[in-house]
Amino acid sequence: MRLVERDRELSVLADMLRQSTNSGGHVTLIAGGIGCGKTSFLAEVAARATAQGFEVHGAAGSLAERQLPGAVLGQLLRNVDLPLHDREALADLSAQSIGQSTAGSVAELGPSALEPETSRSLQRLCDAVERSAQAAPLLLCVDDVQFMDALSVHWMLLMLRRLPTTRITLAMTECTLSRPADPRLHAELLRQPGYRPITLDRLSPAGVATILSQHGLAAVAQVLAPGCHAVSGGNPLLVRALAEDTRHLGADGAGPHPAVGDAYLDAATGCLHRGWPALLRIAQALAVLHDDSAPPELVAQLADVEGAVLARGMKALDTAGLLAEGRPRHPALRSAALGGLTGQEGSALHRRAAALLYDEGAPAVEVARHLLAAAEPSGFPWAVAQLQEAAERHLVASRPAEAQGCLEAALRVCAEEPQRLRIKALLAGTAWVLDPSVGARHLVELAVAVREGRLPAHYSLMLAKYLLWHGKYDEAADAIDRITRTGDEPDPIAAAEARATRELLSATYPALVPSNSARPASARQQAPLPSDPRSRGAAALSDVLRHGPGPEAVAAAQASMRAMRLGRNTHEWLTCAVSALLFADRIKEAADWCDHWLAQSRSRRVPLWIAEFSSLRAGIALRQGRPVLARELAEAALAQVQAESWGVCIGGPLANLIQANTDIGDHAAAAEYLEVALPAGMFHSRFGLYYLHARASHYLATGQPQAALDDFLNCGAVMGRWGLDQPTLIAWRSGAARAQLALGDTAGALALAREQIALAGEGLSRTRGISLRTLAAASRPAQRGSLLTAAVGILEECGDQLQLAHALADLSTTHIRAGRFDRAEALLGRAAGLAQECGTTGFGEELRAARPVPIGSARADRQTVERAFHLLSPAEQRVVDLAARGHTNREISDRLGITVSTVEQHLTRIFRKLGVRTRGDLPQRAVIEAAAG
Repeated sequence: MRLVERDRELSVLADMLRQSTNSGGHVTLIAGGIGCGKTSFLAEVAARATAQGFEVHGAAGSLAERQLPGAVLGQLLRNVDLPLHDREALADLSAQSIGQSTAGSVAELGPSALEPETSRSLQRLCDAVERSAQAAPLLLCVDDVQFMDALSVHWMLLMLRRLPTTRITLAMTECTLSRPADPRLHAELLRQPGYRPITLDRLSPAGVATILSQHGLAAVAQVLAPGCHAVSGGNPLLVRALAEDTRHLGADGAGPHPAVGDAYLDAATGCLHRGWPALLRIAQALAVLHDDSAPPELVAQLADVEGAVLARGMKALDTAGLLAEGRPRHPALRSAALGGLTGQEGSALHRRAAALLYDEGAPAVEVARHLLAAAEPSGFPWAVAQLQEAAERHLVASRPAEAQGCLEAALRVCAEEPQRLRIKALLAGTAWVLDPSVGARHLVELAVAVREGRLPAHYSLMLAKYLLWHGKYDEAADAIDRITRTGDEPDPIAAAEARATRELLSATYPALVPSNSARPASARQQAPLPSDPRSRGAAALSDVLRHGPGPEAVAAAQASMRAMRLGRNTHEWLTCAVSALLFADRIKEAADWCDHWLAQSRSRRVPLWIAEFSSLRAGIALRQGRPVLARELAEAALAQVQAESWGVCIGGPLANLIQANTDIGDHAAAAEYLEVALPAGMFHSRFGLYYLHARASHYLATGQPQAALDDFLNCGAVMGRWGLDQPTLIAWRSGAARAQLALGDTAGALALAREQIALAGEGLSRTRGISLRTLAAASRPAQRGSLLTAAVGILEECGDQLQLAHALADLSTTHIRAGRFDRAEALLGRAAGLAQECGTTGFGEELRAARPVPIGSARADRQTVERAFHLLSPAEQRVVDLAARGHTNREISDRLGITVSTVEQHLTRIFRKLGVRTRGDLPQRAVIEAAAG
């Protein structure tokens, strides 16, 4: 296979070979990084020399044989025609040592260290090689001279001094490593007139593309080349490995990134193990400290090498393309460096890294990372403090999973009970955002510790929040009572935390926690809302829940969100602020803010945040008339946090799913969610109200008006007891009124409808639109048209597409009763279109079936006539019955005891309602009788 991007270097070697056939010898040292193709290059040079008539002899240095005297020399002269006594001398040399040891310092390896007989033997070997070159030009190839044994180095130095007068070409390769070849060899090379140094650089992206093409990836080589170059650094060995992985894993058409698999890992491991041991230790230190801001001195300490060795080792790794900006280029390289370590060795390396980083004053997050990787962080007196500080840093950066790991490790090694309690309290709050059920195991113990005074009082409200979530109301009440009895918190930060938490609990559990911001309606404008953003957001929600929408609360909710960033100490208050906008009928603004926080939650990948904002956004989608979207969001919320981990707050996503499926018309799915087991304390929270209302809506839609009425009234009674009876929160009176209409209680329905209209106020709000539609349903037919027209106008402004569709359908019915079929059909068509957009297939089918068809139309059938007959009043039905029998107006007047003028007026209305022009268009008597029956 043709060498890539090596033409210029091969041309230099070809020129050297040509000159060596006629004149004195030449020498080259081919340098390059690990895996950059030096051996392949040397083999290509040997093949070309053989083709030109050279006699070629080769050898390779090896770290394993570096202490074996004459190892390289024996390989090199294996096939040289030597006299018998010289070959015996070579064998004897291989069994000797140089002086006392071949492992001595560079000074000990000088010629003076050789015994006289050894020196004479080496000279005779040089003579033999010279004689061989007289018959044919000679090419001596030595690969990896940095590993050449000392005896062979001595011979090479002697041979180099004879080179100018011989037909010998000497080609050697040297790999850039943490320790170079014998410096005397480099010095001697520089003295040679025929010396040509060559450096083999890493490949360019174009060269990488060429290798990919050679390995069967020609179709995608240009696309893969940039990514492959980034992963390999242009190292030919790694490029070929990536090509093999990409072909093997079938990723050659998957995109611009090559596959990184076993072949790459094996090649990278081979690169790291081909150098001096110090090089591998440096790579391991860099792999361990990859994510740390460690200075070079610390890397050298961890690798147990001197500074100069570290510098050369870093250069060697960079030359090989294994590093990028001083760190391993790819995660697989870190795996390759650490792959040969046992678990105990890896743990010890991380323990050393932790200790070194701590001594250097590195951030606690970096120290903790190695304590966790060491698996057993005990033995360091500072470990617990570092782990706890790291956990707090992770929490500030919204990395709860990392914080949880630090706290669990700290808890394992902490022996002091007071500190263990504080760690457990922090762990309970940290685990909360990942899975609320995980931190629950510590809650009761912590509550007891607070009650007994073993844990600071400022933990009380935090614990109360978690206890209430899990329905542990007695323990929560005790914690709240304790913080109440302690009076003002001397720590301003803790005091702000306490106020914010109290406002949050008050808005969520209004029956259990009194609100600091609860004010009579008359005092609304006089008492300012809290200044702390968290308290302000929760207080805005409490204000809306207790007093209804108001500009002050809306402004406070928006201001609080502008002042906060999403984090562990803000996310619950942000949901309060968004809810305040929602219940203030500022639905578009609530949706925009919720989308913003949901996107941030997803980017942080915190399960509880994603779940809570998804559930809240589902509730907003329901008020926008988008039940399909609401169902998707609520399902996503339960996918993030399993149902049993939601505690009493499960009422939120369940209510959204029941209501969304009811609106869509999938009553079977809604019924399935009604079967989910509920925590006992759910109905003591605001989420229980949502569940009651959704369940009642399902009952009403499935023909169970009495069960629906019971739930609607129960919901209203609880809201009244809690002081939250605002229709913008839950318009329970509308539902109850419709249930009463289904039960035949028109008077009761009318009373509830009028009561809700009064509470909704005069503003253009979604709640008022719903209230007007409910009032129309309970009012006399003559009043319905104007009420529904007003409801349609308001709902168009407010953006609830589903409620608008229902209002349009109701308004079309009033036009049908009045005989205005064209107008009714237009309204029904628009309602059906909206229903289709909303995804409410069942409602859409009902609307299409309800399209008005005059009985005089060709499309009219018996069912159409029967449906139209019931649009008539009782007096009109008696008149049309007699008219269908053939009676005149006078005869009808006499039979019914009314004036002829009254009969004529009745017939005019009858013709309009039935869509006919003359008596002859009236339905047959049998049809009339069937409809009346």
